[in-house]
Amino acid sequence: MVTVELLGRWEVFDSLPERFKQEFLERAEIAPFAPGEVIVTSGQPFTFFGVLLEGEARAYLPTDEGEPRAIDTMEPGRFFGEMSLLTGLPSPIDLVATTPCRVLMIPGNLFQRWVQLDPIALRRFSKSIARRSTIIEHAQQEIRMERAQQEANEDPYGLGLTLGDPQKILVLNLRTGSLKYRFFDTEDEANNVEGQVEWIDQPGTLQTHNTSRGEFTFELGQASHKEALQAALDRLVDPKVGVLESMGEITAVGHRVVHGGDRYSDPVIIDGEVLETIRSLAHLAPLHNPVHALGIEWMQELLPDVPHVAVFDTAFHQTMPPYAYRYALPESLYTEHGIRRYGFHGTSHQYVAMVAATHLKERFSRLKIISCHLGEGISLCAIDHGRSIDTSMGMTPLAGLPMVTRSGDIDPAIVTYLMRTGMSADEIEHLLNRESGMKGLSGLSGDTREIPDAANAGDPKAMLAAEVLTYRLRTYIGAYSAALGGLDVLIFTGGIGENAAGVRSMACQGLWQMGVLLDAVKNRAIRDASAGVEDISHPDSRVKVLVIHSDASRMIARETIRVLGYEAITRRLQASQIPIPIGVSAHHVHLHQADVERLFGEGHELTARSPLSQPGQYASEEQVRLIGPRGSIDRVRVLGPARGVTQVEISRTEGYRLGINAPVRMSGDLKGTPGL
Repeated sequence: MVTVELLGRWEVFDSLPERFKQEFLERAEIAPFAPGEVIVTSGQPFTFFGVLLEGEARAYLPTDEGEPRAIDTMEPGRFFGEMSLLTGLPSPIDLVATTPCRVLMIPGNLFQRWVQLDPIALRRFSKSIARRSTIIEHAQQEIRMERAQQEANEDPYGLGLTLGDPQKILVLNLRTGSLKYRFFDTEDEANNVEGQVEWIDQPGTLQTHNTSRGEFTFELGQASHKEALQAALDRLVDPKVGVLESMGEITAVGHRVVHGGDRYSDPVIIDGEVLETIRSLAHLAPLHNPVHALGIEWMQELLPDVPHVAVFDTAFHQTMPPYAYRYALPESLYTEHGIRRYGFHGTSHQYVAMVAATHLKERFSRLKIISCHLGEGISLCAIDHGRSIDTSMGMTPLAGLPMVTRSGDIDPAIVTYLMRTGMSADEIEHLLNRESGMKGLSGLSGDTREIPDAANAGDPKAMLAAEVLTYRLRTYIGAYSAALGGLDVLIFTGGIGENAAGVRSMACQGLWQMGVLLDAVKNRAIRDASAGVEDISHPDSRVKVLVIHSDASRMIARETIRVLGYEAITRRLQASQIPIPIGVSAHHVHLHQADVERLFGEGHELTARSPLSQPGQYASEEQVRLIGPRGSIDRVRVLGPARGVTQVEISRTEGYRLGINAPVRMSGDLKGTPGL
């Protein structure tokens, strides 16, 4: 409830005229937001002025790479919406709750009347608009520079693992009964390795190890998970089949983790807190997260001196809006038990979408994509301008389309009916996960190749299974095309998606109204999709239909390199043992490298002192004195790294002290501005 006491608690309302207070009490509302919930969506007009009452929220600027740039963190007392309401422009940022939040929401027309009659509030909001414009322009300038570099690059998203310095990355996917591992040498692909250990904890544990020299197999007896991990490391340094002289050459380990809940929307360097969070999410992925946590713990023992990074299957889908991820169930089941849709295969969906953008020479953030991951597990993902907005799997990987052995979506009352027949919860879970889907419909095995082959041979049950799957595929593609407001690219990936021409053909039948036309000859001609991208679109198709080999391990390696690159400067600063990071005031200076050398000496480079919220940026040790016609300001901090143009940012009050009248402009618009 909005009260006079509540309004009086926040400085932003200090000058609120008395005549408005009653109307504020009557029309303002308080809205709760859960962690990960979007408070404001970029590109949409603001309809309210907001004040954060409790919690923390983060502002993200959308980028062409589909990975939003964090540009500001908001704490209680911070306000937002004034920029859009006073300029008439849509929101340039996404504002996302990072902890449970409560927001005071004031209708836009009431806010505009308040500002018209309150000059103090107008000045306050004018300053905040200038500050926000500066922050946004700084971020946009950096993004433009990065984009220019990317456009000149044949691998704009770093999928070739050419980001930064050469790395030797080990990627692990530890599961209940198996281990898959990949080793990437970013300097020499001839050293790349792919291997797996099958039948863990069973007699006859078998290791397969593939290198440029061939495929090698090793019998491991009855190996445990820890012994399987050790075997993978042993083969990498084996003089006969290995590619390393010592395990010390490994620079990082990327771990596939199935469930990150709503806690993680990005890869993260693993510490004790992260490991405990992975364990705590075991109830959402009981077959996966406990094994992942043990594997991480063991690998940290085996390789204690290298960073370990967790890459979550669920992370890519954290951009879904609440209306897409919430179930129509009581609120308490969501807030107390985390029951919501999370989605999976996120690493695969993001990878193939980026490959498609690279192949088409289009920006990831400009495309509307539907990705169909068809393997043992099956899921679709609607990707709007680089962000997942919906996906077919739900709280668990059992939901969505019928899969090889999983039922997909069914009437929930079927579960209670089966319980009344005497089946236990475990028996029902086994039925839905292991005995249903195309296996249940066809009566055949769970081999992804057997059912399409049997359908092609005329087996009626196998044909029905294929028809059920492809019908559901069409309905999902149609629904997601509507959700996206159109479609640019349709992708097929995964074992079935890459190899079953009949499934692709049936899935696309009848989609010509949406601009999807398949070239039957190209579709049937695909023999090996692992080489890259196959375009099976008809020349008249408005939508590009692509078959792309999924390589989630490469994406995990890419994400590992990316997160370590973002953290590099922060880690160096933390290692310097500065006890309290400084807080940089509103005034600061950006210097071109030439001006750095003019002020501090030839060849001088800015010295990092403390990290800023934006990855890779920092407050430097260097300070300057600003001298104007009237006065001066001492000890103004220089922000690093060096920029493309020298620029000074000051408040209105400081402009008065210096004796200059600097206009309020977007950062970087320096024409006609006064000098110092």
